[in-house]
Amino acid sequence: MFFKQLATRESTLSYFFGCGGKGKAIAVDVVAGDEEWFVRQAREANVTINYVIDTHVHADHYSGCKKLAEMVGAPYCLHESDAGRVKFEFTSLRDGQFLDIGNVKVEILHTPGHTPDSICLLVTDIRRGDAPWFVVTGDTLFVGAAGRPDLLGREKEMAATLYDSLHSRLLSLPNDVEIFPGHQAGSVCGAGLSGKPSSTVGFEKRWNLGLSMDKAGFVEFLTGEIPPRPADMDKIVAFNVAGG
Repeated sequence: MFFKQLATRESTLSYFFGCGGKGKAIAVDVVAGDEEWFVRQAREANVTINYVIDTHVHADHYSGCKKLAEMVGAPYCLHESDAGRVKFEFTSLRDGQFLDIGNVKVEILHTPGHTPDSICLLVTDIRRGDAPWFVVTGDTLFVGAAGRPDLLGREKEMAATLYDSLHSRLLSLPNDVEIFPGHQAGSVCGAGLSGKPSSTVGFEKRWNLGLSMDKAGFVEFLTGEIPPRPADMDKIVAFNVAGG
């Protein structure tokens, strides 16, 4: 298995990983302008990009996923709940679905809360073993923080939904599962993000303050410290909904 994390604009973290032996790969949360980087990485690794995935419709940066998918002839994927919202055709992903990337297996976890369409990608390398190795958490869970819940204007409702997603889908994973989030310190997609670009489930359960609270406490904690909305958010969302 190969794995690359790309730190890019808006403190965004993008991902490119897959199975070199079978020549298959997946690109996640590509930022507009970085498409050629993924093309070069695929060429150097001698792999085909089989899926291009956004973990949700982003509000803080222009997505390059649809453009990259068109460049390489791969499906552009979003959670199925985006049907009717976005203005273009996409490949729907559903909770519990598995993607076959050679010896790498990716399970789709629907984790609404930051946004209704948010997903995480639980990754297993079957050559290493049957247990999951890591999870790409998008804007659901960061190192030291959780995703902001207010982008739809229903912050308490969405914070409660996020609590359920975190505790039922992510914190129930083994403690040694690694976490790779969609942002690090400097992003406005959450408050108190660490500059460290990865963690583990066990470390976050111990040290991520909000994760030790009950639901009522978590909702008050998360909605009491919300950063300013991303600059040009309406323009960015309109771009991403329209597909560029």
